Formats: sequence, C-alpha cells, structure tokens
Amino acid sequence: MLRWALIFLVVAIIAGVLGFSGIAGAATGIAQILFFVFLILLVISLIMGAMRGRG
Repeated sequence: MLRWALIFLVVAIIAGVLGFSGIAGAATGIAQILFFVFLILLVISLIMGAMRGRG
C-alpha cells in the first residue's frame, strides 16, 4: 500500500511540473489518503504485536 502512495505522489509531482493541476490535485489526494491508511495500519500492527508479545 505504501508503494501505491509513493506512485501517486510521483504522478502528482510530475503532473504539477507539467501543469496538469487537476490530475496533480487528484493524485496528491489519493497519495495522502493511502499514506494515512498505511500509517494507521502500521500503528495497529505495532499495538497488536506488543500485546501478543506480553502474553
């Protein structure tokens, strides 16, 4: 999932440089959403791993 966030980030940067503001905005939004989803899943995974390790 982090890979997709990075791909959309690169697409947004390239589109922004070339002047496609609509595409850049959409790709930036998608990359941002995927990044936060990945971050939430990471935190959940760390919490579950810590709880499993204590038992």
